[in-house]
Amino acid sequence: MERGRFEKGKASIAFEEGPLIIGCASVAGKKEGEGPLGEYFDVIEPDPMLGRETWEEAESALQKEAADLAIEHAGLVRSEVRYLFAGDLLGQLIATSFGTVDLEVPVFGLYGACSTIGEALCLGAMAVEAGYAANVMSMASSHFASAEKQFRFPLEYGNQRPFSSTWTVTGCGSFILGKKGGHVRITGATPGKIVDMGLKDSMNMGACMAPAACDTICRNLEDFGRRPEDYDRIITGDLGEVGQKILLDFMRSSGYDLEGLHMDCGIEIFDKETQDTHAGGSGCGCSAVVLAACIVPKLASGEWRRVLFVPTGALMSSTSYNEGQSVPGIAHGIVLEHC
Repeated sequence: MERGRFEKGKASIAFEEGPLIIGCASVAGKKEGEGPLGEYFDVIEPDPMLGRETWEEAESALQKEAADLAIEHAGLVRSEVRYLFAGDLLGQLIATSFGTVDLEVPVFGLYGACSTIGEALCLGAMAVEAGYAANVMSMASSHFASAEKQFRFPLEYGNQRPFSSTWTVTGCGSFILGKKGGHVRITGATPGKIVDMGLKDSMNMGACMAPAACDTICRNLEDFGRRPEDYDRIITGDLGEVGQKILLDFMRSSGYDLEGLHMDCGIEIFDKETQDTHAGGSGCGCSAVVLAACIVPKLASGEWRRVLFVPTGALMSSTSYNEGQSVPGIAHGIVLEHC
């Protein structure tokens, strides 16, 4: 079979031109704003309810705010965004469906658990590169309280959290991709495949996701013929401290040393000593807000020249957990370069 012009290696995509990130926005909650990255977020919302009556409505409000701000930063108006690729952690993507209805933009609702922003960027970049759209938006959100309500226990229960657990980030990151403007280009992507090691501990998602992160990173390096040092940073989404240790061990066994190159958004966003977040942060919003607030600016300024961004996801639901099923992982790789 003849290889398509974008195909690279076994699973990756090498864009000929590569769409640009022409605008982005990060909206975070109060706890996130009190963390090490607080000064970099565009907006810090002091009220976890955002003036709404339910946690789910609050998360929708995060999306609407981040979407409008990203459009403003790109110098566009809503009607100039052709498609929206977005998702969240909630059943039937209700944060997205209710949060973006006022945008009046055709929407592709995505679920990749905490890796959703990687999936959204990959598909958005493909649409722009292929000429199906001049400008698209890629976005993902999460909210601590809405996620706890769906996946774990009511907040009032006050359950004890193990040290392997992560804290779901309240936040939303939104990105406008286009062909003109901006100094950060998406030059490639490595869509992830599902990796299931049979782990069932939903309170240790880092361990569940680390094998998928290793698989995607290895395939990216092999497909593009690169070594880890060809990237200024290889950045995972929300493995946390437990998952990071597992990833580094898996990568060494695969012949790659990421020591000193690896960074994890879930580790960076909170101070575990002062904020009681245990292994770190997680949620769709975790990697999305860190990408918008910290990674894109470092690439835009030229401090970093090339980064492999690998948001990770634990593909479970309350149903699968209650039925005793394992927690498969997935990770999508996005190659970002200064231009």
